[in-house]
Amino acid sequence: MPSVRLPGLVDVHVHLRDPGSEQKEDFTTGTQAALAGGITTVLDMPNNPGAPTITPAALAAKQARAAARTCCDIGFHYGATPANLATYSAVAPQVFGLKLYLDHTTGTLLVERLEEMLAIFAAWPAAKPLLVHAEERTVAAVLGVLASQPRRVHFCHVSLGVEIQLIRAAKERGLPVTCEVAPHHLFLSDADLPRLGGYGMMKPPLRSGADVDALWRHLDAVDMIATDHAPHTRAEKEGAPPAYGVPGLQTALPLMLTAVAAGRLSLDRLVELLATAPRRVFGIPAQDATYIEVDPAAAWMIGDAEQYTKCGWTPFAGLPVRGRLLRVVLRGAEVVRDGTVQAAPGSGRVLVP
Repeated sequence: MPSVRLPGLVDVHVHLRDPGSEQKEDFTTGTQAALAGGITTVLDMPNNPGAPTITPAALAAKQARAAARTCCDIGFHYGATPANLATYSAVAPQVFGLKLYLDHTTGTLLVERLEEMLAIFAAWPAAKPLLVHAEERTVAAVLGVLASQPRRVHFCHVSLGVEIQLIRAAKERGLPVTCEVAPHHLFLSDADLPRLGGYGMMKPPLRSGADVDALWRHLDAVDMIATDHAPHTRAEKEGAPPAYGVPGLQTALPLMLTAVAAGRLSLDRLVELLATAPRRVFGIPAQDATYIEVDPAAAWMIGDAEQYTKCGWTPFAGLPVRGRLLRVVLRGAEVVRDGTVQAAPGSGRVLVP
């Protein structure tokens, strides 16, 4: 089968760990991994322990640091806390969304009180995405708030059948919500935990096979695929307790191409989920003369050795897949060929809406 040309992919949910946790990942290795996965634009999350992006100064420092180190284009989300509402008007033009953590995860940005959540909802510009880490009951709580305080909300890493059903119903009622699903919640379940051990620990956790089936069944209600790329060292994953999170930048494309080969979605729908919708929902600027080439028929096996992420492992090692990235062109320059990243650190751009 001849190669197929697709637009450069977009991942709106990554944790590049820079600055503050560079032993796990940094702007260079993380964006190299992105390019090696056909992803030419990433949006980085704000909750890195020790260096959260919750002040204008922290955001400016992160943007400056990224400008010298990234290999693909990068933008940023800002972190919500009850104490930083007064900064929103200043930072909103510089970021693609505000991230609100309503359930426990990596970092210290958890917002637990309802009045604090309402204040954050009211303070952030209503036309700009407010991303929520919400699980189970908190999904329903957010949807309840939207009924009286409409604003754009994006649900991150939806993992349960009941969650996607609630979100589908909200969309049918006309509420301004969008959502994403991570590949690990589509291709792994809690049945994989005995095999993966600590390497399968993540937030939200791996769910039942019935939940995985429900996500696939309701894929038409999902706006985009986002990896929630969250690398940790092997020592951190093998410790007690294991750190939450898994890398995903290099494996999203082959996993979704495998789903195309299996007839679970069309190639056009893959492009919508991994390129078109992320740019539309988050207002991400287009990239001129940028595309990827894939061989949809190539059969191969994912392994740890080819991973560019600094952590050097993937929960999908040993998985047979169908569809391989051949080439990435960013603004007219070839930056990946046959698995080798050629882009220099600093060649990516720091993006603002």
